Amino acid sequence: MAEARQAVGFRHSLTSDGADAELGGPVLQEVYLSGLRSWKRHLSRFWNDFLTGVFPASPLSWLFLFSAIQLAWFLQLDPSLGLTEKIKELLPDWGGQHHRLRGLLAAALFASCLWGALIFTLHVALRLLLSYHGWLLEPHGAMSSPTKTWLALVRIFSGRHPMLFSYQRSLPRQPVPSVQDTVRKYLESVRPVLSDEDFDWMAGLAQEFLRLQGSLLQWYLRLKSWWASNYVSDWWEEFVYLHSRNSLMVNSNYYMMDFLYVTPTPVQAARAGNAVHALLLYRHRLNRQEILPTLLMGMRPLCSAQYERIFNTTRIPGVRKDHIRHLRDSRHVAVFHRGRFFHVGTHSQSGLLSPRALEQQFQRILDDPSPACPHEEHLAALTAAPRDMWAQVRRSLESQAEDALEAVEGAAFFVSLDSEPAGLTREDPAASLDAYAHALLAGNGHDRWYDKSFTLIVFSNGKLGLSVEHSWADCPTSGHMWEFTLATECFQLGYSVDGHCKGHPDPSLPPPQRLHWDLPDKPGPCLETSTATSFPSPTSARASSNAATSPPTASSRWPCSWPTSGGRFCLTYESTMTRLFLEGRTETVRSCTREACHFVRAMADKEKTVGDPQCQALFRLAVDKHQALLKAAMSGQGVDRHLFALYIVSQFLHRQSPFLEQVHSEQWQLATSQIPVQQTHLFDVHNYPDYVSSGGGFGPVDDHGYGVSYIFMGDDTITFHISSKKSSAKTDSHRLGQHIEDALLDVASLFQEGQRLKRGRRGLGQEDSGSRGGSLPCHTRGSRAPTPSANF
Repeated sequence: MAEARQAVGFRHSLTSDGADAELGGPVLQEVYLSGLRSWKRHLSRFWNDFLTGVFPASPLSWLFLFSAIQLAWFLQLDPSLGLTEKIKELLPDWGGQHHRLRGLLAAALFASCLWGALIFTLHVALRLLLSYHGWLLEPHGAMSSPTKTWLALVRIFSGRHPMLFSYQRSLPRQPVPSVQDTVRKYLESVRPVLSDEDFDWMAGLAQEFLRLQGSLLQWYLRLKSWWASNYVSDWWEEFVYLHSRNSLMVNSNYYMMDFLYVTPTPVQAARAGNAVHALLLYRHRLNRQEILPTLLMGMRPLCSAQYERIFNTTRIPGVRKDHIRHLRDSRHVAVFHRGRFFHVGTHSQSGLLSPRALEQQFQRILDDPSPACPHEEHLAALTAAPRDMWAQVRRSLESQAEDALEAVEGAAFFVSLDSEPAGLTREDPAASLDAYAHALLAGNGHDRWYDKSFTLIVFSNGKLGLSVEHSWADCPTSGHMWEFTLATECFQLGYSVDGHCKGHPDPSLPPPQRLHWDLPDKPGPCLETSTATSFPSPTSARASSNAATSPPTASSRWPCSWPTSGGRFCLTYESTMTRLFLEGRTETVRSCTREACHFVRAMADKEKTVGDPQCQALFRLAVDKHQALLKAAMSGQGVDRHLFALYIVSQFLHRQSPFLEQVHSEQWQLATSQIPVQQTHLFDVHNYPDYVSSGGGFGPVDDHGYGVSYIFMGDDTITFHISSKKSSAKTDSHRLGQHIEDALLDVASLFQEGQRLKRGRRGLGQEDSGSRGGSLPCHTRGSRAPTPSANF
């Protein structure tokens, strides 16, 4: 075996003449430097944790307080009211010559106790202030006097120069809504999609639940809310993600795209070098907590707990339940290319490798002509298998290829150097975007390690992408990292004229280490099953609108396109965040409301004229309703997470509830999500409109449904990512994309400026009517390529 031969060679080199003289110095130096780096990391983390714990105060405030106490003593004043003298009496008596030292030590202890009490008071006061959510209910553009007062107090108690985790101790806990309110909101949400008979039956189940079980289950949730950091988030991670036995591919993971219209360099190794360096710079800032916490309105902090597991994280499969393994540090990445695995170190004795040095290492992998070993090429397909199956095979890998498996699972992240190009092409934009999104979400099924927190994908033409495992965090967290990566590798690191990374190669670097897997000659059934899996394919669509829109407005339009897509009104899942609370994750906005349905029916009425006042009024009612649901969900008053937690408690207590069973058997045929742009200062949308992220997408939730992701790119462009399964005859992503575009234009026509846009777009559509089967011509303001609305 190759592993044994490498061991013999290493052993022989140590017994050769002169080995002690050659290795003694460097080994001792590396041991010394390794220990020094370790202590630096520990001290840095201790100092960061200390600064986070005392925020919004600072160590200088303790020194100021101690100096003030000493000044008061000098002026014959006792601000401690005798407590300092009592502390001095409790200290050991070291003799008369140390009397002044005892006084200083007693004053320091009193100052520390007073300082700690003040910090605790600040934390409590800030937590109480952050529990106020009245600002969410303010109408757009207006602010009441209580909200202005609240903002002023938050500004006073928030301190200056916060670090990433500075506000964690001050964030309020997510409240448990009233069970009566949750049931009422649930019945209201399903009313538009149920017949009168079905609704009456569901309302009867709800009343029975409130009468027999609601109070008891609610009591347990309230108890947990007082004891745990969050009453629902840990159960959400455990039961929704880690207990799931389905394949991660398509069912759980999601993807992020590169710039849509530009590629900074066509050199694959160079793009990989800059991207990996930028990601590791982000990790360095993350470890030092130099990333600023996300603030709403520039004042209200969001929970930063999800940032802790971005790097050095792997989801480990189990027979019944997975678990997340997170390492404090990792100094290498695992790389996959043409069926082979490599260990690439990211640091030298002097620190992080330069982008040019990383490019050199990746180019060595690309130039390596060695073939893949038998079954090694399809090994990563195991991570796409059902989790219990993969867990069983992984046990044998742990004993047969422990070092190689540890190199992959212990890496900072996974890198896939694909052999094919990807990205938007002018010749066939719809098909090229289909292929690009499919490659990011599923690849060929065996070129992504789906267990890693994320996989960086670098295509042969220099295009980038990200495949993200979902259990450890939600999209805004990985999106924040991805925005930093794209901006840093393109604008700050940059490339030379010939497309290579700036700087010079380092010929002294050892080549990347090839990983060797001791695999059986005959593959097991798990590997055969994984490689034979049929993969659905995602698509991307791009639409532009001049109508004034906001994220809630766009979300309220989903029902507009759904009936015209050949279906009926259905439950619609719109994800929002609950990170206003400690360890909050997501909540569901049930956006198919009665108000939205009334608006859709009015728009479908052919007797209505363009700009009809009734349609405008119904549109505003639908938007107002959606915004109210969104704000309620963000403030912890949503429906679905509360019902989920009640269901989990009922299972623990072995109390069956027909109502909760029915709720959790519902199918979400339309799942939607917005990807927020969080760091607008990193991109100049007006001067460089091509250099903006085009967002990402995810697979459909239902076999006969759609997954729709969208991102606002500047002021006049929305990018949609639409997914559906090819196995379903009821869905067609191209068709839905066209209906979404038509619905956006119909809504825009309600307003004067939108009428001109619609006339212009309709005229272009008639001129290019022959291309309806492929790409959709959407030459609107700022567009440089046809807008594809593709099929998944």
